[in-house]
Amino acid sequence: MLVFIKLLRAGQWVKNLFIFIPAFFAGVLFDVYNFSLLITAFVAFSSVASAIYIFNDYNDIQEDRNHPVKRYRPLASGEVAEGAALTVMLGLLIFGLCIAYLVNISFFIILMSYLIINFGYSQGLKRISILDIILIAVGFVLRTLAGAVVANVLVSHWLIIMIFLLALFLALAKRLDDVIVTEQGEGRMSRVNAKKYNLQFIHSGISMLSAVIVVAYVMYTLSDDVPEYFSSDWLYFTSIFVITGILRYLQITLVEGQSGSPTQILYKDKFTLINIVCWLVSFLFIIYF
Repeated sequence: MLVFIKLLRAGQWVKNLFIFIPAFFAGVLFDVYNFSLLITAFVAFSSVASAIYIFNDYNDIQEDRNHPVKRYRPLASGEVAEGAALTVMLGLLIFGLCIAYLVNISFFIILMSYLIINFGYSQGLKRISILDIILIAVGFVLRTLAGAVVANVLVSHWLIIMIFLLALFLALAKRLDDVIVTEQGEGRMSRVNAKKYNLQFIHSGISMLSAVIVVAYVMYTLSDDVPEYFSSDWLYFTSIFVITGILRYLQITLVEGQSGSPTQILYKDKFTLINIVCWLVSFLFIIYF
């Protein structure tokens, strides 16, 4: 059972929490009807995402076996037979898409778009440098748009820009791990397009994106319509936690050299968890109280 949970990469489902963001920012997250729909959408998105992970692992079996960490994945290590994995993938795909269709036709279309983009990513687009991280960032934008259509709320262009930039920042920081593995010779073919990146490029890129993210967030909190919409002039206060979070992630990536999965960093780093909780509590207080 545990090996199949590992196959589904259940730990990565935290990424699908972006579905709840539009309702959270719109102040309607705790509406019972909206929340139940969002939970259903989360389950559908997670099912399809897990199916994509299995498909990606199936395509990358040989490549993963050359990676010091990825070689322990269920398919690469041989813990799960290829036929069984493909059966689970098909079941998850059918289940997720059927649930999405029942929830909302617009949500179904967005989920299908996510599926098509990731199919192309797995089939070769991930080997095109820069495009690979752009597609990852687009996936987070699609999650956010999915949450907006399910909760039937408008999503701010500021919100879309910030989520795209944040996802781009995290994707580029994660590429640092591939570059380090390649340069140290720990994996002969850890990722083909790692040759198109180097430490100087990635360090410059994440420094630029971190600055742009902070500026975009501050401008969002100070824009004329936002304080009026939330009936509060205190939103800029939450910038403290955004700046702190960015600095901590830069410290983890550039100083401590832990440039692996952002979700693993989220689970393990207490400072980051506390900072996110503080940001959520401050925003909840400002929006709802």
